[in-house]
Amino acid sequence: MSGHPTRVGEHEPPILLFEAVVKRYGNVLALDGVHFHVNRGEVVCLIGPSGSGKSTLLRCANGLEAVDGGRVIFEGIDLVDRRTNLVQVRQRIGMVFQHFELFPHMTALRNVTSGLRTVRRMPRLEADARGLALLQKVGLVAKAGQHPAELSGGQQQRVAIARALAMEPDVMLFDEPTSALDPETIGEVLSVMKRLADEGMTMVVVTHEMDFARRVADWVVVFDRARVLEEGPPARIFEQPVVARTREFLSHLGWHADADDAGDGVARRFAPRERETS
Repeated sequence: MSGHPTRVGEHEPPILLFEAVVKRYGNVLALDGVHFHVNRGEVVCLIGPSGSGKSTLLRCANGLEAVDGGRVIFEGIDLVDRRTNLVQVRQRIGMVFQHFELFPHMTALRNVTSGLRTVRRMPRLEADARGLALLQKVGLVAKAGQHPAELSGGQQQRVAIARALAMEPDVMLFDEPTSALDPETIGEVLSVMKRLADEGMTMVVVTHEMDFARRVADWVVVFDRARVLEEGPPARIFEQPVVARTREFLSHLGWHADADDAGDGVARRFAPRERETS
């Protein structure tokens, strides 16, 4: 392949850079020299078998896990440097977990505004106004007064997304956000994520939703056994993968290069993204 694919934001320094990242849990090597970057405004999807290091990498990306080697650079800040204030950095990195992590004793609105009130010390009226606007954004303003136990899994995850957005992050990390959901609610969460992508939010998404990655991502990184197998634009990764292991992984998921021609199923869930040009 001649040259290299054009990437969103490639003429600016990357917002997030992983340089030879190593992470161990005892004798288990979870990340083995991982190296790739995320540009501002990009949607980067991390795919690959379970246990290949994708979720571990996200936790290293915002300092929830300390790396054992290499560097993680966020907006020019070295997260490995002991002088770095990770609490301040995390305010600029939104994180959405597999299992929502909502406070069960708080209403949807209070969950969304908790960081604004406790971290930013924002007055309640101002925080509530922002929280309601964000619940409106994810289609849940009518559920503002309900507690997590009164919401479906998909609704809880949308509240979690609104909570992460409340801090006005520079990048959003999604760790398999639909893995704990039933099929009927997966689509509503992915639709919210697609709208964020269309608005230009920088996103790193660990996902097993291959149709979402194919149609919404700008760049796809394939993991296997704690390493990056290959990376590239979704059209190449899904239609012409270079590495045999990538082809094997996609085949096991029932993915074929002509999946867009499927008559039903998730292949028709998303229209391809069309970025606005100025």
